Amino acid sequence: MTLHHVVVGVDGSLVSVRALDWAADEAARRGVELGVVYAVSDSDEAGPVLASAVTRVGARHPELSVVTRDAVGGPVRTLVRESEGADLTVVGTRGMGGIAGLLFGSVSLRLAAQVHSPLLVVRGDHPCDDGRPVLLGLEGDSDEDTALYAFQEAERRGVPLHVLHSWTHRHITPELPSLVSATSPGLEQLAQQGRAEESVPRFTLARLSEQHPGIQVESRTVRTGPAHALLEATRDCAVVVVGAHHRTHRFGPRLGPVAHTLLHRSHCPVAVVPTAK
Repeated sequence: MTLHHVVVGVDGSLVSVRALDWAADEAARRGVELGVVYAVSDSDEAGPVLASAVTRVGARHPELSVVTRDAVGGPVRTLVRESEGADLTVVGTRGMGGIAGLLFGSVSLRLAAQVHSPLLVVRGDHPCDDGRPVLLGLEGDSDEDTALYAFQEAERRGVPLHVLHSWTHRHITPELPSLVSATSPGLEQLAQQGRAEESVPRFTLARLSEQHPGIQVESRTVRTGPAHALLEATRDCAVVVVGAHHRTHRFGPRLGPVAHTLLHRSHCPVAVVPTAK
């Protein structure tokens, strides 16, 4: 495949057709090649599915360059390999097996935790280009790559960017109510934490906003669990963008709780951007 390309996994199911449509739209929007991949146990099964995919993409985007590949092996390993060097990797959320059906349980989390490029998981039933804003779930200044992807996605779509930064009180020793005063160390520490947390979006987004002056950015910080806050916000957005935030595990990398929740419950497609492991 070419240096710049979008990869999509298909298996012939209806949900993989939705993933194919999204991937074709994303590739056309970027002006790059589309790679259609089918992971199978027998390569003879792939021919009709891949041919149908090429026909569908051609009718949707006649100018788009499309290449196909059948790969004998498991869908996770196949797409992890195909994602290396890709601008974006796209999969569906349900199906009767193969790649489109891999977004179940631990298989979905393994894929999202291992891909080398941003992973778009197609959820919800609204079209790719419906004018809704892009939603960015921001955890801290270390999320700059994730924020950059969100800015670029909003720019490609020509829509606003909504940024949601969520935090909860952590690592503050509780004090007895009778001993708490307006100047107590606990309250002062809490106030300092609040000021620091609320400054995160401002510092993280300032430089990117200067580089992308045409993007209308709406940012807010909420004092609640990030997974719940983002999940509610996905009802009105085109796509939600979050960092992978890997956790160390003896069986390999695992996703953090926010990406985990969104992959299973988001009301719109989820873009998971790899972060430093």
